Amino acid sequence: MKLTISNLSKTYSNGLKALDTINLEIGSGMFGLLGPNGAGKSSLMRTIAALQEPDSGSIMLGNIDVIKQKDEVRKVLGYLPQDFGFYPKVSAIDMLHHFAVLKGIADAKERKAVCEALLNQTNLFDARKRNLSDYSGGMRQRFGIAQALLGNPKLVIVDEPTAGLDPMERNRFHNLLSEIGENVIVILSTHIVDDVRSLCSNMVIMNQGKILLAGRPAQTIEEMKDKIWMKLIDKEQLAEHKSNFKVISTKATEGKIQIHVFSGQQPDASFSPAAADLEDVYFAAITN
Repeated sequence: MKLTISNLSKTYSNGLKALDTINLEIGSGMFGLLGPNGAGKSSLMRTIAALQEPDSGSIMLGNIDVIKQKDEVRKVLGYLPQDFGFYPKVSAIDMLHHFAVLKGIADAKERKAVCEALLNQTNLFDARKRNLSDYSGGMRQRFGIAQALLGNPKLVIVDEPTAGLDPMERNRFHNLLSEIGENVIVILSTHIVDDVRSLCSNMVIMNQGKILLAGRPAQTIEEMKDKIWMKLIDKEQLAEHKSNFKVISTKATEGKIQIHVFSGQQPDASFSPAAADLEDVYFAAITN
């Protein structure tokens, strides 16, 4: 099954153009949607999830018209929004049963088996009777994935899932997403470059409602080879360097500022070549 997005645009009532002629084709596996806050990622996710309508354009999930057949989309969709609400004084197992009923799993025996299997898959089975209010941030995110996987979805959307997680929980979440992405379309919307580098076979970089770059992470890094240059400067020199070179990123280090500059040739003898990574790809795209 493929997700095909054609000429998708959306402008809100306040005049903000959240989506500007988006064209994408996404197959099974992990797909990264990378961009800063306010890039339009959540607007795109909400539109794909049939939670809002675009002004123009189309979205097809296989043979399903996402805009016209919202109920059909919801039958095959798993969605973990950025702010996942829950009833704090309800246990995880009871809450998951509730979501399963809403998803149409009416048979009690089947529902019990499905819920227990998903809690096992997300490593929450031993904590299934604890109230969700007692869960850590990472446990809540894993519970969010459990509810998103109810009904064997063909498309799973996760919006900024690792923001605020500690490194161990992030690693657990990465492993869980990798496992899920083997069989279905998983769209990972994030502003965290490491999430895309670790998980996604294909990605796009988005900003101000537009797709700026598309490709495989490794391929996009290869295309930056010999184009990233590094230099340590004093803080007072930063403005001058920004006016003279395409500075794509800055990082404070040992009382100085390390800058990365994008250039097809060595800017001058004071710069050293730097090995490009996905962060350089990202910053180069959004600073165009």
